[in-house]
Amino acid sequence: MRGILDPVQAILLALVQGLSEFLPISSSGHLVLVPHLFGWTDQGLAFDVAVHVGTLVAVVAYFRRELAAMARAWFASLAGHGLTPDARLAWCVIVGTIPVGVVGLAFGGLIEEKLRNPLSVAILLAVFGLFMWIADRLGRRERDEYSVGWRDAILIGCAQALALMPGTSRSGVTMTMARTLGLTREAAARFSFLLAVPGIAMAGGYEFLKLANGNGPAVDWGVIALGMAVAAVTGYACIAWLLSVINRIGLAPFAIYRFLVAGLLFWIFA
Repeated sequence: MRGILDPVQAILLALVQGLSEFLPISSSGHLVLVPHLFGWTDQGLAFDVAVHVGTLVAVVAYFRRELAAMARAWFASLAGHGLTPDARLAWCVIVGTIPVGVVGLAFGGLIEEKLRNPLSVAILLAVFGLFMWIADRLGRRERDEYSVGWRDAILIGCAQALALMPGTSRSGVTMTMARTLGLTREAAARFSFLLAVPGIAMAGGYEFLKLANGNGPAVDWGVIALGMAVAAVTGYACIAWLLSVINRIGLAPFAIYRFLVAGLLFWIFA
């Protein structure tokens, strides 16, 4: 692994991360594909950590009021003050995070070794894009994120664990399950983004531990900071845009994009 030194590559990869982390098109899949398509060597763990931190900053900044209310209510529930809607939502986010943590610890290395290649990404883009389209087309539109219960949280959390496979999309698969369970499009997206806070934090923390335990080459910290900032700004803008249009356009345009990218990958790499 090497530290990335080219600012143009850093900006492009950070833009890809900031956009694809929150759009249902697979950030990990795109970060695998971009170096393949341009013939770049791997960007390195330090950069992966930086762009994860950038997208974490984006989602925390956007949902800062909701997260603050959830945190207050959660601590109050621990003190025995009952389970308010905000407290229950906070507990559901915690419960929904458990499956990805368990699966990541058990199978993360195997997934990285076997599925981090363009053809696997293409298959998963297409398959889960189809599931997403069907769920969005047939799903009911009657529940908000505060209606999520324990069963819903576990099912959405199990779906999130599938996103460890590059090409699946964390936001895509969690929105797909949420739509299947009857959440509105906007509520599905909002719960997916709230669930992203511990999910992205764990992913970034895991990569940081790998980086800290290694003896990799020196990195250009200025370029690393640039990548983090670009990912944060892009991610924030992406969240705001998607929540403003998702009720109107649905998930079909993203499914079509996934099919087109999958077809291109099969044409190039098959």
